[in-house]
Amino acid sequence: MARKHSKHDTYKAVLPDDDEEAPAAAPPCWLCGRPTGQTIVWHHPIPKSRGGRDVVPMHPICQQTLIVNFTNSELQRHGMDVEAVLANPSVRKFVDWVANKDPDFTATIAKKQR
Repeated sequence: MARKHSKHDTYKAVLPDDDEEAPAAAPPCWLCGRPTGQTIVWHHPIPKSRGGRDVVPMHPICQQTLIVNFTNSELQRHGMDVEAVLANPSVRKFVDWVANKDPDFTATIAKKQR
């Protein structure tokens, strides 16, 4: 595979021009709708073990909430329908709580008693 830049180019040749556009805005989280922060988790709403291929951007804390509250079978049944996921009372309570938090906010999530 060919190199994009020569090994012998100066560092300045690799820097972007000042005329280029600013980086794109952070994509919104699939679960809570807030803009994502520094850390973006690309989550499979339908687990890979169940044939899922699509990925969606999420906050790490939002992904932890899904993992704690749903099994892979339940996530497969909901599919890409975020409204079905939000119908779960504990997930809805979490989303309402995290709505006013900073995009990079993180906290420990209590494990669901099964």
